[in-house]
Amino acid sequence: MYTKNIALRKKISDWLIVMFFIISIMIIIGGLTRLTDSGLSITQWQLFSGFLPPLNESDWENYFSLYKLIPEYKIQNFSMTLDEFKVIFWWEWIHRFLGRLIGISFLIPLIIFTINLGFKKLSNLYFIFFLICFQGFIGWYMVSSGLVDRVDVSHFRLSLHLVVAFIILSLIFWNYLKLCEFNLTKDKLNYYFPVIFLILIFLQISIGAFVSGMDAGKIYNTWPLMGSNYFPDDNKFINLFDFNAFSDPSLVQFMHRNLAYLILFFYFFILFKIYKNKKKSFFNIIKLIGFILFIQIILGIFTLIYGAQIFLSSMHQISSIFLVSSSVYFCYLNSRSN
Repeated sequence: MYTKNIALRKKISDWLIVMFFIISIMIIIGGLTRLTDSGLSITQWQLFSGFLPPLNESDWENYFSLYKLIPEYKIQNFSMTLDEFKVIFWWEWIHRFLGRLIGISFLIPLIIFTINLGFKKLSNLYFIFFLICFQGFIGWYMVSSGLVDRVDVSHFRLSLHLVVAFIILSLIFWNYLKLCEFNLTKDKLNYYFPVIFLILIFLQISIGAFVSGMDAGKIYNTWPLMGSNYFPDDNKFINLFDFNAFSDPSLVQFMHRNLAYLILFFYFFILFKIYKNKKKSFFNIIKLIGFILFIQIILGIFTLIYGAQIFLSSMHQISSIFLVSSSVYFCYLNSRSN
């Protein structure tokens, strides 16, 4: 608890939950920016000058001329018109604008609350602000990977960018929960069960970013088999143990599928433990996680079958926000148990 002042604590918790929703929107917009291949439309790092969008035709022509210099245009979009460029530009501009908005919306209230409470009581929130700033750097680091000799960004950098976004979201939600009034429960699970489950979810998000970054969801659009076999036809099982497997679309899709099965099996293991030992305090949250996990798996299957269609892919990512949030809540409840 940061303070015994109930009114001040309420203001901080309200601020944190607003930041949670803004960052959730940021993750959704970021996903759509990737799905629409819009991430390389702005080829310069403009921390301040990029705050405003193009205001006249000359500005638009300047941005378009810069885009024409990168491989994505020369190799893939060489027939693109200015009007078509404007569509992908707006997705990327909105994504960057939200990034700036998040930074400002976090820093200004944080300074105000620090005046009232001091730095020490809010040091963990300053760490979150550091991550937000670092995330901006990672974003440009990611974009820069697609400006020289490739038509898209590095899927490793994309994965890092997405995982850090979810870490920020989780830390904000955790700190929000700390400010809420909960009745301590006598029920307690093994500490590692909720934590391992959350780690598996984060690992799946990372592999999912690999799938997105390499368009690996546009191949093997069948389920439960990959083509005519459980293992992809174009690969050998031994290749899974090579680091290059993380750059092989079919193997990455295989990893993503099977990690989903592992998460599901581990969920049932936790569910069994909770009901066998009658840990009633966890009944509601484990049922909620199960419902969201079921939706997430169904959306994943349909996303795959329909070749990573934008709407389904976006819904698949949105459901991951709910899955991470409910899993963080599960970890928090277990940590607060007697």
